[in-house]
Amino acid sequence: MRIFADENIGAEIVRQLRDDGHSVSWIVEGTRGSVDPDVLAEALESNSLLITNDKDFGELVFSNHLHSAGVLLLRIHNLPYKSRASKVCSLIRSDGDSLLGQFSVLTPAGLRSREI
Repeated sequence: MRIFADENIGAEIVRQLRDDGHSVSWIVEGTRGSVDPDVLAEALESNSLLITNDKDFGELVFSNHLHSAGVLLLRIHNLPYKSRASKVCSLIRSDGDSLLGQFSVLTPAGLRSREI
């Protein structure tokens, strides 16, 4: 799966996703400091799922009607780093393709998604 990791995504998550065989572009390694609409456009251009901790992407997608291949918003800040990586990678392994075309929010309690 193609994934675009926002700059607020930790290295542990990026590393684990890559270890699982996913193609991960990470803003930290490229266009660090990009504004959110450009991040969304870059992920769309590469048909990648955007993974972020930034809830502003919800406004961009639903209020500003910007297009996206899919957004996974992580709301799992309370979990230890390794647990976050494990939870994200497990979700991508089991349901990755179904996240495309969705705005999904991952919390400690589970996943909720809405079509975009």
